[in-house]
Amino acid sequence: MVFVTHAIAQDASGPPIELLAEGMTPLERATIEQALELAAEAYEGRVLGTGESAWTHALGTALIVASLRLDADTRVAALLFAVGEYIDDAAEQVASRFGVHVARLVEGLHKLNGLRVITRKTTSATGPEIRAQTETLRKMLLAMVEDIRVVLLRIASRTQTLRYFTETPSESRVDVARESLDIYAPLANRLGVWQLKWELEDLSFRFLEPDTYKRIAKMLDERRSEREEFIHNAIERLRTEIAAVGIKAEITGRPKHIYSIYNKMRAKRLDFSQVYDIRALRVLVEEVRDCYTVLGLVHQIWQPISKEFDDYITKPKGNNYQSLHTAVL
Repeated sequence: MVFVTHAIAQDASGPPIELLAEGMTPLERATIEQALELAAEAYEGRVLGTGESAWTHALGTALIVASLRLDADTRVAALLFAVGEYIDDAAEQVASRFGVHVARLVEGLHKLNGLRVITRKTTSATGPEIRAQTETLRKMLLAMVEDIRVVLLRIASRTQTLRYFTETPSESRVDVARESLDIYAPLANRLGVWQLKWELEDLSFRFLEPDTYKRIAKMLDERRSEREEFIHNAIERLRTEIAAVGIKAEITGRPKHIYSIYNKMRAKRLDFSQVYDIRALRVLVEEVRDCYTVLGLVHQIWQPISKEFDDYITKPKGNNYQSLHTAVL
């Protein structure tokens, strides 16, 4: 599978301040350092209802926000998400030390964190009425916040919670996973943060259907080195061909995520061996016309699979996602 669209850079190594302040000005870096100090003090010994330490959650959420290349205010707000629970006059302190915009983000996130957006009965049900109700809840979440960064913070926070659950079993993780799959993954898709959408889907699926998840993961892992070598070689070949026609492009490769494979197998009643697009390349270009030029190059290099092409430029998705999708052999 080849996509022509955009990607999110992520890095999980290095000191926290270096990652949290990446791309920031010296003044913004200093502000983030102050937020780190306040968060470390406020969250010392504090544990969230999930069992995760407040400090670990704050840092993990802030690192996710930084990976999305969001602004300094959003990174600071991620660190200070729950200071109001543990220190006196938190709102005043945050506003005076970090500004009114950060204070509003923290307040907005606190409101969303306190809202149980979907009941256990709803999440376990199916059918058109439930899907309509879930969509209404998504719209409500978007409508109730004045700043869309609050929703991005909530999505990052939920991603961090699911990451924590992979390391520490919890009785609540099935309910949290269902809510994440029904509410937060679609919101991530709608807001264009597809890397988090994929992660939310895979982690939720891991808890909701553990046996199926493990089976697909095992089949993927058995030929991992072969797929990685293929992706590397395909990237180099495509990069050479694109450069030859004078197009500036960024090319990345990744295995198709597990939940997507599962959905395709279920929808088309396929065996794993019949899923051809378990490897994916993503090509980012500057102009729309370059998308079609790159598509032509891809089809010259590899054989396209009939009925496996989607033009989301001519017909964008509901969230304004625009790209070309093709599958090749």
